[in-house]
Amino acid sequence: MPIYEFYCSACHRVFRFLSRKVDTQTRPACPRCGRPRLERRPSSFAVTVGRSEPDAGGELDDAALDRAVASLAGEVDGLDDSDPRHAAHVLRKVYEASGLPVTGAMQEAIRRMEAGEDPDRIEDELGSALDDADPVGGDPGRPGRVRALARKLVPPSIDESLHEL
Repeated sequence: MPIYEFYCSACHRVFRFLSRKVDTQTRPACPRCGRPRLERRPSSFAVTVGRSEPDAGGELDDAALDRAVASLAGEVDGLDDSDPRHAAHVLRKVYEASGLPVTGAMQEAIRRMEAGEDPDRIEDELGSALDDADPVGGDPGRPGRVRALARKLVPPSIDESLHEL
């Protein structure tokens, strides 16, 4: 019987589901918050190793970001993703590891997070200025990019329960 893993972005948590049959279509609701149609995640044994990475042309691509975050795994373990100071610390380290300079609005956002300000408030006040200043945060214009980036840097927690699919 297969075990599938699903990620809830609202809880920032990975859940495991046991299926009585092979089922690649079903996307369950979050057992914790009820969010519908969780995102399927590959199990760690299913991740391909040794594949070549495309050249990003001097820009930071997802693979480079993942490598930078992986190089900081020891620092990321145990960080509290609800504390903006911790997220700012890791964010600064990722910029350093990736070789990208922290400039403009992102520099201001990190400084304010280091001072303990709420990432949502920073996001509201800096708005679109962060879109131009943030090469690692995802899709421009998406709300909550500072918090989303902080969540990308701090790995999701793992629910040890085995839920029925």
